[in-house]
Amino acid sequence: MSRMIRRAAVIGSGVMGSGIAAHLANSGIACLLLDIVPETLTAEEAARGLNLTDAKVRNRLAVSAVAGLRKTHPAPLYDSAFSELITAGNIEDNLEQLKEVDWIIEVVVEDLAVKRSLLEKIESNWQEGTIVSSNTSGISINEMVRGRSKAFKRHFLGTHFFNPPRYLKLLEIIPGEETDPAIVDFMSSFCNKALGKGVVKTKDTPNFIGNRIGTYGLLVTLQEMREAGCSVDEVDAVTGPALGRPKSATLRTLDVVGLDTFVHVAQNVHDHVADEGEKAVFNVPEYVREMVARGWNGAKRGQGFYKSIPTKRGKEILALDIDSMEYQPRRKIDSETLARAGKIREAGERIRTLINGEDRYARLAWNATKKVLLYSAEKLDEISDSIVEIDRAMKWGFNWDLGPFEIWDAIGLEASVSRMEAEGLAIPEWVKQWITAGNHSFYKWQNGRIYHFQAVPDAPAVQHGDRSEAYSSDVGTHSRRQRYAVLEQDPESISLRSLKERNPAVLSNRDASLIDLGAGVACLEFHSPNNAIGDGIIEMIEKSMEEVRRGFKGLVIANEGKNFCVGADLKLLLGSAEKKDWPAIDKMIQALQSTLLRLKYFEKPVVAAPHQMTLGGGVEICLAADQVNLAAETYAGLVETGVGLIPAGGGCKEMAARAAAVIKGYPEADLQPFINRPFEMIGAAKVSASAYEAKNLGWLRKSDRVIANRDHLVYEAKKTVLSLDALGYAAPREEKIKVVGENGKALLLLGADHLRRSGYISDYDRTIAGKLAHILSGGNVPPGASVTEQYLLDLEREAFLSLCGETKTQDRIRHMLVRGKPLRN
Repeated sequence: MSRMIRRAAVIGSGVMGSGIAAHLANSGIACLLLDIVPETLTAEEAARGLNLTDAKVRNRLAVSAVAGLRKTHPAPLYDSAFSELITAGNIEDNLEQLKEVDWIIEVVVEDLAVKRSLLEKIESNWQEGTIVSSNTSGISINEMVRGRSKAFKRHFLGTHFFNPPRYLKLLEIIPGEETDPAIVDFMSSFCNKALGKGVVKTKDTPNFIGNRIGTYGLLVTLQEMREAGCSVDEVDAVTGPALGRPKSATLRTLDVVGLDTFVHVAQNVHDHVADEGEKAVFNVPEYVREMVARGWNGAKRGQGFYKSIPTKRGKEILALDIDSMEYQPRRKIDSETLARAGKIREAGERIRTLINGEDRYARLAWNATKKVLLYSAEKLDEISDSIVEIDRAMKWGFNWDLGPFEIWDAIGLEASVSRMEAEGLAIPEWVKQWITAGNHSFYKWQNGRIYHFQAVPDAPAVQHGDRSEAYSSDVGTHSRRQRYAVLEQDPESISLRSLKERNPAVLSNRDASLIDLGAGVACLEFHSPNNAIGDGIIEMIEKSMEEVRRGFKGLVIANEGKNFCVGADLKLLLGSAEKKDWPAIDKMIQALQSTLLRLKYFEKPVVAAPHQMTLGGGVEICLAADQVNLAAETYAGLVETGVGLIPAGGGCKEMAARAAAVIKGYPEADLQPFINRPFEMIGAAKVSASAYEAKNLGWLRKSDRVIANRDHLVYEAKKTVLSLDALGYAAPREEKIKVVGENGKALLLLGADHLRRSGYISDYDRTIAGKLAHILSGGNVPPGASVTEQYLLDLEREAFLSLCGETKTQDRIRHMLVRGKPLRN
C-alpha cells in the first residue's frame, strides 16, 4: 500500500515541537499542534472575562507558540504565511482529531513516564496505519512503548530532529524492536525528499549517534581545557573552523544549546551506561553545574561561558574565567599554528596542520580529537551499523566539516594510530586488524566511486564481478569480516565530484568546469574562491554555450560550494579602481552583460540551481536562466548598493523587464508600483531569508521551483532540462521594455529624498539611489516609452563605472573585504 503524509499532528508546542510543526508547514503539510490545557488564567485573560473553559484559554499554549513562530529569529518558517497551515489545539479536546492525520509526533518533556502516559492516550485515539514517532533526544524507543499493542509498536519509531529543525539537516530515525521495516524505509525516504533532511538510522542506545558522540566530544574538550590551563576564548579559537567545526566552536555552542540542556543530555548517558570509565567522562564538571545553579544557562539567559555587555560603541562580549567565575575581556589568541591552519581552505589539510603543530594549542586540538576518534571507533557496533552513519550524524547535526572517520583518514590513519599507541592509548581491536590487513584509510575513491569500511557477518565466499574493486581485504574478527563496500548513494543526489572522478570535465579552467551529467545534459560548475565571478567564470559561460550548442540538449548551472555565488570578485574590482584602470572595469562589465544576454536567448534550455548565498552576479545568472530550481535555503539579493555600486550584469535591466511584463496587454495599467518595488529592494540591498521570500521579493519568478533537499538540486535541474527539451524548447524572443521614464524617475527620487531627510539613508546612499532610479526608469525618456535591453545595459554600465571612481564606493568595497559587512558612509 502506497503511503502519503498530507496532515500531521505534533504534541508539545515548546521550542522543539513548534519548530517541527513549522518545518512540516514549510513542506506544505497541514499540522495540528497540541499542548496541555493551562490550569490558571493569565492576568490578561482574567481582565477580558475569560475562564478556564474558554477555547482561547484551553488552546493558549499552542496558539502562543504559533504566534511566536512569526517573530522568532532565525525564522522557523520559510514564509510567515505558512503558519496558516498550523492549527492550534489541546490534548484534552482535540485528541479525537488524531484519527484524521497520517503522522503523529510526540515532542513532550524528556521524561519516560510522561511519554508512556501520552502514548497510551494517543493509542486510544489512534487509527491503525497512522505512523507515530517520538522526537526524544535519547530516551529508549522500546521502553516508551512497553505495554502498547503490537500493531501500535509496528507503527512506532523515533524521529529525532535537531534544533532548529528548519536549519539543521540531521534527522535520526530510530526503529524499535517491532517497528515495521517498510515504515522505517518510507519515513527515511519521505523525510529526505519532502523535508530535505539528511536521514541517519541509529540503534536504540542512550542519546543515539549525534548526541552520544557530540556530547562526548564537548565533555572531553572541557576536560582538556582544565588540564591544559586554557581559557574559554582559547578553547574556542582552537575548536572552531581551525578544527573543522562551526564558528561557535565548543563553548559558544554550549551557550547556544543551553547548559541546562547539555547537563540533561550528558546525564542521560551517564545514567544508562555500565562502563565506569565512560560514566566518568559523562559526569559534567562541577563548574558547569555551578553555572546552571546560578542560572547562567547560555544565550537564552543572557550569559553562560560568554556574556554581552553594553558599551558606548555598542556591545562587548566578555568570556568567563572558570577559576574566579568572573567575566573578563576576551584576549587575542596569538598562535603560529592557528594562523597557518587558518589559511588552508581544505578541511582535512587544515585539521592535519593544526594537530601536528608544536604549540599548546596544537596539543589541545590533538588531545581532544584523538579521544573522539577512539570513542567513535569503540562505540561503532553499539550505536550504528556503519561508520558512514556516524560521520553523517556529526556533519549534519553538529556542522562538522568532516566526521570522525573522515578526520582519521585526513590526518593519516596509520600515523595517527602509531602516535596514539606511543602515548599509551588503547586502540580498538578492529581498527588494528584493519590496518594490519594493509588498509590505509576507512574510505577510498576508486574508479569514480566511494568505498567505505564495513564489517559484515562471516559467510561463505561469494563471487563478485569485480572482487578487487569491491574489497581491499576480508579479515576475520569474531565471526565478522572487514571489507571495503560501495558507498550507497541517494539516487536523486548527483555528485559533481564523483562525475569528475570518473571522467574528466568536458571543459575546465581555474574558476569553472563543464561536466557531462549524462542523457545529453551538461553542468557548468563554479569553483573559484567563494564562487565569485571573474574573467574565468565569464569565459566558461561563453565556452559552455558553444559546447552545449554542439553536443548537448541543455545546460544546468550548479555547484557544490558552500555558496552558489557571492557576486563579483571585489578584490579584483577594487584593484582596478585604485589603479584607475577604467578600461579594464568597462571590459569586464561589458563581457558579463553580453555573456548573460546571450545566455538568456541561448537556443537550448538553461536551468540554474542556486543554494545558500546567491548574491549580485549570482542572482543575475539566475535571471538569465529559463528556469530556476533553488534550494529552500537560498538567500538571494541584488546587494551591490551595500558596496557603493549598482547591479550591472543585467540585474537592473531584468527587474525593469519583469515589471513591464506584469502589465503587458493592459495598456491602461500603471507601471510605477511595479518599478517602485525593485527600486526599494535593490536600494536596500535586501537579501531573502529563504527561497520562498526570494520569489516574493521578485528576485525569482513565482514559477521557479523550490527543492527541499539541496542534495537533489542537480538531479532536479537535469530533469527540468530534459523536460523542456522534450516539450520542444524554443528560446525566448527579445522584446522592447516599457519604462516609466522621466516622471517615474522623479517619483522614485522623491521617495529617496524622504528617506534621506528622515535619516534612514546617508547622502551617499542618495547618490547611489539617483543612479539606480535613472536605470530602472529608463532615464530621460517620456513616460511609457519602450527601450531595448541594450539601452538599459548601457545605463547600468555607465552608472557602475562612475561609482567605481568614487572614493566612498572604494571605501565601502575595502570595508567589505576586510570586515565582511557593509559600511554606511
